[in-house]
Amino acid sequence: MSTDYAALVALDWGDTEHAFALRCETTETTGTIPAAAESLHGWLEQLGARHGQRPVALAIEAGRNAVLHALVAYPWLTIYPIHPATSERFRKAFTPSGSASDRTDAQVLLTILTQHRHQLRPLVLDTAATRALAALTELRRGAVDHRTQLANELTSTLKRYFPQALELCGDDLWTPLALDFLERWPELAVLQRAQPATLQRFYTAHNSRRADVIAERLALVAHARPLTTDRAVLAPAILQVQLLVALLRPLQKHLLAIEAEIATAFAAHPEADLFRALPGAGPALAPRLLVAFGTDRTRYPDAASLQKYAGVAPVREQSGRQVWVHWRWNAPKFLRQTFVEWAGQTIPKCAWAKAYYLQQKRAGKRHQTILRSLAFKWIRILWRCWTDRVPYDDAHYVAALHRQNSPLTKLLLAA
Repeated sequence: MSTDYAALVALDWGDTEHAFALRCETTETTGTIPAAAESLHGWLEQLGARHGQRPVALAIEAGRNAVLHALVAYPWLTIYPIHPATSERFRKAFTPSGSASDRTDAQVLLTILTQHRHQLRPLVLDTAATRALAALTELRRGAVDHRTQLANELTSTLKRYFPQALELCGDDLWTPLALDFLERWPELAVLQRAQPATLQRFYTAHNSRRADVIAERLALVAHARPLTTDRAVLAPAILQVQLLVALLRPLQKHLLAIEAEIATAFAAHPEADLFRALPGAGPALAPRLLVAFGTDRTRYPDAASLQKYAGVAPVREQSGRQVWVHWRWNAPKFLRQTFVEWAGQTIPKCAWAKAYYLQQKRAGKRHQTILRSLAFKWIRILWRCWTDRVPYDDAHYVAALHRQNSPLTKLLLAA
């Protein structure tokens, strides 16, 4: 029992009730709390009063954000998030049968907190501006994924009865042109009754004014044949298209509103200048990169700590003479996606990134492997910029490559 804390507590979050295990100098108790917000706050207030508002350490599985929002309101609490894989493996190590309950899970967390606290990192919240921007970027990502899901479902439905629409609506089925087109002409028979002049005015009104493109579309409509005329197929499919269009319209509207909020929050952030001008970042990825680093310089003491946490650093396992290198399985997916997606966007925008991609491609590496490797290099560069609070300078980095006689310099000179 450490004398640093008046008590050690573990909380196992649940939908209907929370289980806890508590250890102080003289006793160890377990119990449950109703999941209602009032019950949780009442229990925390009693805990603080019982120990005179002295420091209390609390362990909880990482990712329980709903409960964390309540816990951080109590300044005398030091919160230790524990990775779910850690607690699960610890429990299985001493309970091979797999027997478990909420109370035993809380006791496992308490044991980890008691015996391995020196290996845990307490939760330190970033600034309110950074946390708000983080929530907005994750909200946008969820909305984009939902839009993609609906658009894929719409594509699949059109392929079943009206495949010509996929050429007539453009590449993205969530645009106003595509949604208005499908709402007005949900099947080929209805479309072919429209006058060519009507179609031409429609495309022009939706900012599709290239004469050759409009002519190709009009010719396609004139010579198109229906894939099927079976009303048993057509009627349900048309209803499904109308449903998907009705879902995509408000989703796209709210997505644009979210993006506007992100732009405002990013512009007001005091560290936006470090990420605004990064090659290939743009309005979507620049805020995500800012959130990935945050403002707490103690969180990542070196570039390797962020490379490992983000999941772009490979894992090397060795047993005897056998060595196995693989990617990290337990890593924040959204964070890893941020770095890997941005690395891909830098290739056409940054000469040395393109040279590195071509170098690895010639070496026989796969596309995704190269992107992770490029993200690994970019994190090291950005970590230095972030630590020194100096925006990235492409010319400065290329000059450093020349000084180090990097193999990339030959490819840069040949480009």
